[in-house]
Amino acid sequence: MSIEVVRPARTLQGSLTVPGDKSISHRYAMLAGLAEGMTRLSNFSTGADPASSLACMEALGATVKTAGEGPARVIEVTGTAGKFIQPTVALDCGNSGSTMRMLSGLIAPHPHTFTLIGDHSLTLRPMERIRKPLSQMGVKMELVDGHAPITIHGGPLRAIDFDTPIPSAQVKTAVLFAGLQATGTTSLSESVRTRDHSEHALRAFGATLNRVGDKLSIPGGQGLKAIDATVPGDLSSAAFFLCAALLFPDSNLVLDSLGMNPTRTALLDVLATLGAKFKVLTVEEHHGEMIGTIQVNVAPGGLKGADITGALSAMIIDELPVLAAIAPYTRDGIRIRDAKELRVKESDRIALVAKNLAAMGAKFTEFEDGLDIPGGQTLHGAQIDSGTDHRIAMAFSIAALRAEGETEIHGAEAAAISFPEFFTNLRELCTA
Repeated sequence: MSIEVVRPARTLQGSLTVPGDKSISHRYAMLAGLAEGMTRLSNFSTGADPASSLACMEALGATVKTAGEGPARVIEVTGTAGKFIQPTVALDCGNSGSTMRMLSGLIAPHPHTFTLIGDHSLTLRPMERIRKPLSQMGVKMELVDGHAPITIHGGPLRAIDFDTPIPSAQVKTAVLFAGLQATGTTSLSESVRTRDHSEHALRAFGATLNRVGDKLSIPGGQGLKAIDATVPGDLSSAAFFLCAALLFPDSNLVLDSLGMNPTRTALLDVLATLGAKFKVLTVEEHHGEMIGTIQVNVAPGGLKGADITGALSAMIIDELPVLAAIAPYTRDGIRIRDAKELRVKESDRIALVAKNLAAMGAKFTEFEDGLDIPGGQTLHGAQIDSGTDHRIAMAFSIAALRAEGETEIHGAEAAAISFPEFFTNLRELCTA
């Protein structure tokens, strides 16, 4: 287990291009593996999770090659033209719930037996939520007390009309990926609109799907064609640096080639409420995804406060840990509710946020579905327990920038799950 020492900073200045969006990278990797022809993906995520998706595609018969290095790196995926092979090994999803849940829908129509496994953290995450809709479609799926490992006995699927019981882009995607290959037209309704990367990705690869109000429908029996695409920068990864820039009155941060998908930019709305000042320098569209360059600094008077509840909590679920980590430095504090899903992420993120806030001397109140964190606090350096959770490790590295004294991030290597360059970038942008 590695330890990173984070020291207090005076300001944060400079420009940064964050790794390719993790959510989009997963989806492009999977659809490229199913498609006909060779897909070329620039700025593919450097995180370990999307690498798990690529490895699974190879096990299913796709060919994956890496061309170039650094910013010029391109992932080339030659797909299976709609016919996955029987894998000779279990499909190892690593730490990635996205891989396991979405891949289950993608492989279910294929006439083979598949076993999906993952690391210890992944075996604790709920998988019953995908079994219900996929079983309705005809999938024979075996879980262990509602968890991985998963065994899928693939075969022909039938279309369904499904109402998602919880807001989950991963469940939605599993159903859409299965529906793409089923008999008939599959419909799916979501009461809370989740991120729509899957819809854009499916259309980019040539699939037809429609949305009317809160209902999506996708005709079955469709084939996919390879694409050339650039993955936008990951807004969830950028969130850590956006929050860091707001901690100092003279910060100035420019984020290049950043994903600006409207179903993800609720974070920017929350940060604006807190006191962030944004300037959009450029914006353009690639395969339905908006990519922009933005400049951020903080309004005079510093950070105010925010109430994050209801649908908003679901929309920014991945960004809640870093918002909680900077909450003590705001004027009015941050209140988080309706975020019980945080307890079944890579870790119990509510419990770990609470543990680490306490270690740094913060006052707060923990609830089953969130936290109340008052503002106007002074924190001190501490030993942070990442719980091997990448977002916890990075969130408290940001909190450490305004703390008194040094902070040790234990289990810092977890950041590589989504953002291997995180600590290098943090050192480069921060002025002591």
